Amino acid sequence: MKRELTCIVCPKGCQLTVELEGKEIISISGHTCKRGEDYARTECTAPMRTVTTTAAIIGGGVVPVKTDRVIPKELMFECMKEINKARVSPDAKLGDVVVENVLGTGANVVTTRNAKI
Repeated sequence: MKRELTCIVCPKGCQLTVELEGKEIISISGHTCKRGEDYARTECTAPMRTVTTTAAIIGGGVVPVKTDRVIPKELMFECMKEINKARVSPDAKLGDVVVENVLGTGANVVTTRNAKI
């Protein structure tokens, strides 16, 4: 089986082709650097994502948040459930932790701006 990907590691956007036999990678082509090859390998075997969304502020409104590192793609929806349960202080500052070690991944969910503007 062949899988076509667009590398998202840098602005070049290399068009990658990964040849798979079952779950085993046979070959990777189209990359112009090692990072592209690593991206293709990870994307086909254990895809990871940064989750970006908003969290509710106590008393009303929302503040943008994100995971401070990538988490396994298959945990994204469970991560969103945890974020939806969270309530952020109206005094929260940029980088404050909203959910610590979300789902045991080692990633924290942090604010990406102050709650008050």
